[in-house]
Amino acid sequence: MAHAHRPIPSLRWWIGGLLFASTVINYIDRQTLSLLAPTLKVDFHWTNSDYATLVVAFRVAYSIGQSAFGRLMDRVGTRRGLTFTVIGYSIISMLTSLAHGFYSFATFRFLLGAGESANWPAATKAVSEWFPKRERALATALFDSGSSIGAAVAPFIVMRWIYPRWGWRPAIALPSILGFLWVIAWRWLYHTPETHDRITTGERAMIAADKVESAAPGRKELRPAWRDLLKLPQTWGTIVAKTFTDPVFFFIAEWLPMYLAAKRIESNSQLIAETIPFVAADAGSFFAGWFSGYLIRRGVSLGWARRVPVIYGGIGMTLLIFTIFTTNPYVIALLFSVVTFTYGGFTVVANTLPSDLFSSGSVASVSGMGGTLTGAGTIVATILIGRLSDARQSAGTHSFDPILIIAGIVPFVGMILTLLLVRNNEATERGLVRRI
Repeated sequence: MAHAHRPIPSLRWWIGGLLFASTVINYIDRQTLSLLAPTLKVDFHWTNSDYATLVVAFRVAYSIGQSAFGRLMDRVGTRRGLTFTVIGYSIISMLTSLAHGFYSFATFRFLLGAGESANWPAATKAVSEWFPKRERALATALFDSGSSIGAAVAPFIVMRWIYPRWGWRPAIALPSILGFLWVIAWRWLYHTPETHDRITTGERAMIAADKVESAAPGRKELRPAWRDLLKLPQTWGTIVAKTFTDPVFFFIAEWLPMYLAAKRIESNSQLIAETIPFVAADAGSFFAGWFSGYLIRRGVSLGWARRVPVIYGGIGMTLLIFTIFTTNPYVIALLFSVVTFTYGGFTVVANTLPSDLFSSGSVASVSGMGGTLTGAGTIVATILIGRLSDARQSAGTHSFDPILIIAGIVPFVGMILTLLLVRNNEATERGLVRRI
């Protein structure tokens, strides 16, 4: 940045757009296996438990990586950290097309999970650096919506365009090119607000003023160690908000094709049922992000502006239970859409809370810890889903029923725990967390 450049109005939203694009690419790369799973199961003679093991390989690395890369992002910065990780997982995704059996697939999926794990803590940190509190939920909704958009467009890219023409290996390799193109744009555009030479004076002042307002009066913001962060109920509140909801969405993203096949739903109807819920998740994310910001502008406290999406999210996700009573693809699509819409609100808050509650030097660390424990819960859930669905194959269209009942109850419990844990307390007065 040796020379000054013409300022870009509303630069923070261009940054948000790049974070959204990163998440879309992240999800397209990871979705290729779940989309190709019915075909690969036949070609390689996998059981549902074998497929679950491949998913677990990804999740183990993804879980460990979120804490490790979260801490790394707080140390080296978002620009450098995401450059390294996106290049890394794009290479691994491309190399996955060379897999020739179960163990090679498991190895590549493990490495892909490690690389992709950095996206959420890095994006959460970037939002805390670039957006004032009244816009953080909407900015989080923007980048988080990339997960559902990526999951929604992946079937068209992978199954409708590449796979029918060239087979499964190109269907895995070709989407990886998107990551390399993204890094070029990222390196060009992203710097912190304090050092960016294309930010307007007004936008820089607005971001700086919000950071001063959010800091504890008269106190220097601290950077606690992991062990100190884990002593805070607010840390556990952010962890619970993710751990009790994200595994349900991952079940929908990774198992929905097999669930619909078990329901004996035809492939044409499957595409509808696989796509609409992810679009609904996007709508839910943006609605919650806008509505939370609207409440803040109307004078509602930051805490209650975040609690409202948590409440309707926990209640709405219980509708998963009702899918066990039907095999109608349109009813299933509707129920899953309500679930993912309300999940979108819950997860936006879960991903925003670290930037609401913690200083910039701890945001990615807390986000990463939440991702790690979420991943651990998802691993356990994936193993149980594989074994239970295999054991219940004789139940036909009802083989997934116990899984759907549990998946509907867990987020409701998470809602209650989040409301109890995320509150102002003695740690707030000591400046360990921000007031909410």
